[in-house]
Amino acid sequence: MQPHTPARTEPGRIEVIVGPMFSGKSEELIRRLKRARIARQRVACFKPDIDLRYHRTAIASHSSQTHEATTVANTERLKEALHPQLAEIEVVGIDEAQFFDDSLVAYALDLVHLGKRILIAGLDTTFTGEPFGPIPALMAVSDEVAKLSAVCMVCGAPAIHTQRLGSSQELVVVGAAGVYEARCRACFRPYLDENESEQLILPAVEIL
Repeated sequence: MQPHTPARTEPGRIEVIVGPMFSGKSEELIRRLKRARIARQRVACFKPDIDLRYHRTAIASHSSQTHEATTVANTERLKEALHPQLAEIEVVGIDEAQFFDDSLVAYALDLVHLGKRILIAGLDTTFTGEPFGPIPALMAVSDEVAKLSAVCMVCGAPAIHTQRLGSSQELVVVGAAGVYEARCRACFRPYLDENESEQLILPAVEIL
Protein backbone atom coordinates (compact mmCIF):
# COMPACT_ATOMS: atom_id res chain seq x y z
CA MET A 1 0.00 0.00 0.00
CA GLN A 2 1.39 3.35 -1.03
CA PRO A 3 1.83 5.89 1.80
CA HIS A 4 -0.52 8.86 1.66
CA THR A 5 1.09 11.98 0.26
CA PRO A 6 -0.49 15.22 1.48
CA ALA A 7 -1.65 17.67 -1.17
CA ARG A 8 1.08 20.11 -2.14
CA THR A 9 0.28 23.79 -1.65
CA GLU A 10 1.12 25.83 -4.72
CA PRO A 11 3.43 28.73 -3.84
CA GLY A 12 2.06 32.24 -3.82
CA ARG A 13 3.86 35.34 -5.06
CA ILE A 14 5.30 38.61 -3.81
CA GLU A 15 4.60 41.80 -5.75
CA VAL A 16 6.51 44.91 -4.65
CA ILE A 17 5.47 48.44 -5.67
CA VAL A 18 8.14 51.08 -5.07
CA GLY A 19 9.05 54.64 -5.99
CA PRO A 20 9.36 58.11 -4.46
CA MET A 21 6.56 59.98 -2.76
CA PHE A 22 3.76 61.17 -5.07
CA SER A 23 4.44 58.37 -7.58
CA GLY A 24 1.14 56.56 -6.99
CA LYS A 25 2.37 53.56 -4.95
CA SER A 26 -0.62 53.43 -2.60
CA GLU A 27 -2.98 54.04 -5.51
CA GLU A 28 -1.51 51.06 -7.38
CA LEU A 29 -1.69 48.90 -4.25
CA ILE A 30 -5.36 49.86 -3.77
CA ARG A 31 -6.07 49.10 -7.46
CA ARG A 32 -4.61 45.59 -7.14
CA LEU A 33 -6.44 44.92 -3.87
CA LYS A 34 -9.76 46.02 -5.38
CA ARG A 35 -9.22 43.81 -8.42
CA ALA A 36 -8.56 40.87 -6.10
CA ARG A 37 -11.83 41.55 -4.31
CA ILE A 38 -13.70 41.79 -7.62
CA ALA A 39 -12.27 38.33 -8.35
CA ARG A 40 -13.87 37.19 -5.05
CA GLN A 41 -10.55 36.64 -3.36
CA ARG A 42 -10.34 37.20 0.38
CA VAL A 43 -8.13 40.15 1.20
CA ALA A 44 -6.44 41.50 4.36
CA CYS A 45 -4.55 44.78 4.36
CA PHE A 46 -2.13 46.30 6.89
CA LYS A 47 -0.20 49.50 7.44
CA PRO A 48 2.24 50.72 10.13
CA ASP A 49 0.86 52.72 13.02
CA ILE A 50 3.38 55.50 12.34
CA ASP A 51 1.44 56.55 9.22
CA LEU A 52 -1.83 58.20 10.25
CA ARG A 53 -1.68 61.13 7.80
CA TYR A 54 -4.95 60.51 6.01
CA HIS A 55 -6.90 57.76 7.73
CA ARG A 56 -6.51 55.69 10.88
CA THR A 57 -8.20 52.51 9.62
CA ALA A 58 -7.43 52.62 5.89
CA ILE A 59 -4.59 53.04 3.46
CA ALA A 60 -5.10 56.18 1.41
CA SER A 61 -3.53 57.59 -1.74
CA HIS A 62 -2.77 61.25 -2.37
CA SER A 63 -5.72 61.16 -4.80
CA SER A 64 -8.06 60.27 -1.89
CA GLN A 65 -8.60 56.62 -2.83
CA THR A 66 -8.87 54.36 0.21
CA HIS A 67 -8.94 50.70 1.21
CA GLU A 68 -9.66 49.45 4.70
CA ALA A 69 -6.59 48.34 6.61
CA THR A 70 -5.51 47.19 10.05
CA THR A 71 -2.90 49.37 11.76
CA VAL A 72 -0.01 47.46 13.37
CA ALA A 73 3.18 48.48 15.15
CA ASN A 74 5.61 45.97 13.62
CA THR A 75 5.90 42.60 11.89
CA GLU A 76 5.16 40.64 15.06
CA ARG A 77 1.90 42.55 15.57
CA LEU A 78 1.08 41.98 11.90
CA LYS A 79 1.49 38.22 12.43
CA GLU A 80 -0.80 38.32 15.46
CA ALA A 81 -3.48 40.27 13.59
CA LEU A 82 -3.36 38.03 10.51
CA HIS A 83 -3.08 34.65 12.25
CA PRO A 84 -6.78 34.17 13.22
CA GLN A 85 -7.89 34.64 9.61
CA LEU A 86 -4.83 33.24 7.84
CA ALA A 87 -6.51 30.06 6.59
CA GLU A 88 -9.19 32.05 4.76
CA ILE A 89 -7.10 34.95 3.45
CA GLU A 90 -5.73 34.67 -0.08
CA VAL A 91 -4.23 38.14 -0.63
CA VAL A 92 -2.25 40.19 1.92
CA GLY A 93 -1.61 43.88 1.26
CA ILE A 94 1.02 45.91 3.14
CA ASP A 95 1.42 49.66 2.64
CA GLU A 96 4.36 51.88 3.71
CA ALA A 97 6.44 48.73 4.19
CA GLN A 98 9.65 50.74 4.59
CA PHE A 99 8.56 51.44 8.18
CA PHE A 100 8.45 47.74 9.12
CA ASP A 101 11.41 45.84 10.56
CA ASP A 102 13.60 43.46 8.57
CA SER A 103 11.71 40.38 9.79
CA LEU A 104 8.99 41.32 7.31
CA VAL A 105 11.10 39.67 4.59
CA ALA A 106 11.11 36.24 6.23
CA TYR A 107 7.42 36.51 7.10
CA ALA A 108 6.51 37.41 3.51
CA LEU A 109 8.38 34.31 2.34
CA ASP A 110 6.53 32.20 4.92
CA LEU A 111 3.22 33.49 3.55
CA VAL A 112 4.31 32.74 -0.01
CA HIS A 113 5.05 29.13 0.94
CA LEU A 114 1.48 28.95 2.28
CA GLY A 115 0.20 29.96 -1.14
CA LYS A 116 -0.62 33.60 -0.36
CA ARG A 117 -0.26 36.53 -2.75
CA ILE A 118 1.59 39.36 -1.01
CA LEU A 119 1.22 42.92 -2.29
CA ILE A 120 3.75 45.33 -0.77
CA ALA A 121 4.12 49.07 -1.37
CA GLY A 122 6.77 51.40 0.00
CA LEU A 123 9.54 53.90 -0.52
CA ASP A 124 12.67 52.24 -1.86
CA THR A 125 15.01 55.06 -0.77
CA THR A 126 15.26 57.50 2.14
CA PHE A 127 15.39 61.30 1.88
CA THR A 128 19.18 60.91 1.52
CA GLY A 129 18.80 58.55 -1.45
CA GLU A 130 19.85 55.41 0.44
CA PRO A 131 18.00 52.04 0.52
CA PHE A 132 15.07 52.17 2.96
CA GLY A 133 14.32 49.47 5.54
CA PRO A 134 13.35 45.99 4.30
CA ILE A 135 12.28 47.21 0.84
CA PRO A 136 15.52 46.32 -1.05
CA ALA A 137 15.50 42.77 0.35
CA LEU A 138 11.80 42.40 -0.49
CA MET A 139 12.54 43.53 -4.05
CA ALA A 140 15.29 40.90 -4.29
CA VAL A 141 13.01 37.99 -3.30
CA SER A 142 9.88 39.20 -5.09
CA ASP A 143 8.22 37.72 -8.17
CA GLU A 144 7.50 41.17 -9.56
CA VAL A 145 8.74 44.71 -8.92
CA ALA A 146 6.85 47.77 -10.18
CA LYS A 147 9.15 50.78 -9.85
CA LEU A 148 7.07 53.91 -10.34
CA SER A 149 8.28 57.44 -10.99
CA ALA A 150 6.71 60.77 -10.09
CA VAL A 151 7.07 64.19 -11.72
CA CYS A 152 9.96 66.40 -10.57
CA MET A 153 8.44 69.46 -8.93
CA VAL A 154 11.41 71.60 -10.01
CA CYS A 155 11.85 70.78 -13.72
CA GLY A 156 9.04 68.37 -14.64
CA ALA A 157 11.28 65.42 -15.55
CA PRO A 158 10.55 61.87 -14.31
CA ALA A 159 11.38 61.79 -10.58
CA ILE A 160 12.88 58.85 -8.69
CA HIS A 161 13.85 60.65 -5.46
CA THR A 162 11.98 62.04 -2.45
CA GLN A 163 13.27 65.51 -1.49
CA ARG A 164 12.78 66.58 2.13
CA LEU A 165 12.17 70.31 2.54
CA GLY A 166 13.82 71.29 5.79
CA SER A 167 16.96 70.81 7.82
CA SER A 168 15.88 67.79 9.91
CA GLN A 169 18.19 64.80 9.61
CA GLU A 170 15.81 62.38 11.37
CA LEU A 171 15.27 59.27 9.25
CA VAL A 172 11.50 59.29 9.71
CA VAL A 173 9.51 62.51 9.43
CA VAL A 174 5.95 61.69 8.40
CA GLY A 175 4.43 64.22 6.02
CA ALA A 176 3.30 64.91 2.47
CA ALA A 177 3.08 68.02 0.26
CA GLY A 178 4.88 70.92 1.92
CA VAL A 179 7.29 68.58 3.71
CA TYR A 180 8.43 66.46 0.76
CA GLU A 181 8.71 66.82 -3.01
CA ALA A 182 9.44 64.41 -5.82
CA ARG A 183 12.71 65.23 -7.55
CA CYS A 184 14.61 63.92 -10.58
CA ARG A 185 18.22 62.85 -10.20
CA ALA A 186 19.51 66.23 -11.42
CA CYS A 187 17.36 68.33 -9.03
CA PHE A 188 17.70 66.06 -5.99
CA ARG A 189 19.66 67.69 -3.16
CA PRO A 190 19.55 65.37 -0.14
CA TYR A 191 21.21 67.75 2.33
CA LEU A 192 19.70 71.25 2.56
CA ASP A 193 20.20 73.83 5.25
CA GLU A 194 17.16 75.70 6.56
CA ASN A 195 17.66 78.77 4.34
CA GLU A 196 18.06 76.72 1.17
CA SER A 197 14.94 74.67 1.88
CA GLU A 198 12.84 77.81 2.44
CA GLN A 199 13.96 79.18 -0.93
CA LEU A 200 13.10 75.93 -2.72
CA ILE A 201 9.61 75.35 -1.27
CA LEU A 202 7.10 75.66 -4.12
CA PRO A 203 3.30 75.90 -4.02
CA ALA A 204 1.91 72.49 -3.09
CA VAL A 205 0.86 70.45 -6.12
CA GLU A 206 -0.62 66.96 -5.78
CA ILE A 207 1.30 64.59 -8.09
CA LEU A 208 -0.11 61.06 -8.15
